[in-house]
Amino acid sequence: MDVFESLIIAFSMYSKIPVPHVKWSDRGMRYSMCFFPFVGAVTGIMSVLIYRCMLYFDVGNTLAAAVLTALPVVINGGIHMDGFLDTVDARCSYKSMEERLEILKDSHAGAFAIIYAFIYFLLMFGLFTEITAETIIFPAVGYFLSRVLSAFSVVAFPKARSDGSAAAFAKAAQKNVRFVLLIEFLLCSSLYIYLNPLCGSMCITVALLVLLYYYLMSLKTFGGITGDIAGYFLQLCELAILSAAVFYKIIIK
Repeated sequence: MDVFESLIIAFSMYSKIPVPHVKWSDRGMRYSMCFFPFVGAVTGIMSVLIYRCMLYFDVGNTLAAAVLTALPVVINGGIHMDGFLDTVDARCSYKSMEERLEILKDSHAGAFAIIYAFIYFLLMFGLFTEITAETIIFPAVGYFLSRVLSAFSVVAFPKARSDGSAAAFAKAAQKNVRFVLLIEFLLCSSLYIYLNPLCGSMCITVALLVLLYYYLMSLKTFGGITGDIAGYFLQLCELAILSAAVFYKIIIK
């Protein structure tokens, strides 16, 4: 029952997918981070299926790219993009660490958030115009991988605050959650290598490099991570994996 509650909590927190209502508790949140990547699995599967349907009906690259860009935000409700934008605002403020943390909690969007939102979606859209039936699988798997790494950061990285979603999920997580996330990472990496050793290795490498950047940046700029900063990482990780797949398609293949 705890495992089922953890699954429901993960999907209700990190997606707009309809799920049964359960009362949140520390007991129910024990394994939520283990199921968080499965929101990405649903996103990836939907991306592949919808893209192939668009190919079947001869939908143009521009419309297909727009749909693929919007789909993850529609599924997750924009929760990670919200964290990305809050983090951008805080980083671009160049204020003290305490003031940056306060900006993260501010519900208002600043000028830098709007500017970087435009840049982010423009890059995602442009990259998706280069995606093909053979390479769509790599960003699709990336939705799972990015969430595995984000979940790992929530349970393993230092926290900037003792309250907030990241701290709550970290406190409730069981010790074996890290082991489960490691297994998920290895399975995801194995799938990448099976699909294409070179392109798969590129996707894994860029994801880990973004994770390293996220760790160092969060400590230096905020004193640790928060839920918003974890969302910032996830968005950057997905962009990096998509870029690696497109780079492979254009330059190497």
